[in-house]
Amino acid sequence: MNTQLGSTLTRQLRRFQDKYFGGVWKSHDFRTLWLSLTITHFGGQVTFLALPLTAAIMLHATPLEMGVLTAVEALPYTLFGLFTGVLIDRSRKLRLIIIADVGRGLALLLVPLAAWLGFLSMPILYVVGFLCGLGGIIGWAAYQVFMAERVGSENLVQANAGIALSDSASSLIGPGIAGAIIHWLTAPIAILMDALSFFVSAWMLKGIPAKASDAPKLRAKEDGAAWAGIWADAKEGLKMIRDHPVLRSVAISLMIWNVLKHAYLAIVILYATRDLALSAGTIGALFMMAGIGFLLASATCQWLNRRYGVGYIMLIGLTMTGAAWLLVACVSGNEWAAVQLGSALFLMDLGAMLFFINYLSLRQAATPEHLRGRVTSTLIFIAVSLAPLGSLLGGVLGTWLGLRVTIAICGVGGLLLGAVLLKWSPVGAMKELPKPAAKVIPVTPEMSAE
Repeated sequence: MNTQLGSTLTRQLRRFQDKYFGGVWKSHDFRTLWLSLTITHFGGQVTFLALPLTAAIMLHATPLEMGVLTAVEALPYTLFGLFTGVLIDRSRKLRLIIIADVGRGLALLLVPLAAWLGFLSMPILYVVGFLCGLGGIIGWAAYQVFMAERVGSENLVQANAGIALSDSASSLIGPGIAGAIIHWLTAPIAILMDALSFFVSAWMLKGIPAKASDAPKLRAKEDGAAWAGIWADAKEGLKMIRDHPVLRSVAISLMIWNVLKHAYLAIVILYATRDLALSAGTIGALFMMAGIGFLLASATCQWLNRRYGVGYIMLIGLTMTGAAWLLVACVSGNEWAAVQLGSALFLMDLGAMLFFINYLSLRQAATPEHLRGRVTSTLIFIAVSLAPLGSLLGGVLGTWLGLRVTIAICGVGGLLLGAVLLKWSPVGAMKELPKPAAKVIPVTPEMSAE
């Protein structure tokens, strides 16, 4: 009897290990990548709150100045997004990730340095926001391609769920830590801690050994027509998206959604601090509540996909973000404001994570290996190309109509977008992830030349 019970427990333990700690989790490279990203995610939660709070509280920024700050953070995606993929496909991705981490760390150091020396200003924050955005578009796109190469197409959903788990944990714990640090030590000191997280991440990534799959997938043109070659390579990514109905629909949808999202992000911290009179510590605690939504999405996404289909869950998640923005606008300025805002943020992060886990997996699974860098960065470019306009629009409308009304407009727009996509987009009918549309080009010695 005891032997039978022991065998049963052993089988259950093995099943648990295979389900939660098998697959990609057995890979040392993935674990290192995951831990590195987790560290920068925690640091990013600090700056996500600390940078706008520095502007709102220390520099008394106007809604328009907050819109400009959010716009310059997205501007690198508009200016360089189309060509980043060419750089990624022509380079060793791990090297780019490390350079991007170090660059963002150095940029963030400028804020505490300027505060200490007494010349902190909005233009300083604009410069830091722009440089962090530039490092973000290079580092994040290179990270996704590198991760996909290391884990293989069959493990993409599990890998992205693991990344979502990292994001969930940082969203669950990070904002509370950030709010406490900002409250006790001021926002610039909190940003200093984020800078250090990027340096730690870069140091960790240096320990990942090289593999044959790291070789550049494109060779730089040697005929003197460098720019012509870059344009031609970039157009391959655009053509892939144009000719793929699902990717094309997702790209257009994300472009519209990001306009609404950045209009919301431009003013939500001002709305929380001024209209709702919430402190930095309270705001941090509320974003912790939002992190529970991330955690729930990462834990249930695969089950929901199997039951309802990948595309349907994607679009339901996107629609939920619009509903959440509308709920944020409906928060009443009384003693229940914090609870109402926290509930809305929970719904927003739940919906956003359900969408993005599947979006990242879709983007990676549908793209041939030799095009992943360009398709990844081109989709990011299309998705975020109008985001600076959304940020400026949020600042202008916030000044003209008020912060609450502007957030409500974002919510109504998000709900309408979700309803249209659920009815007419080919994404909704997608039950499983698609296969690459073309064969992978094998890596040759010439391609490996740097």
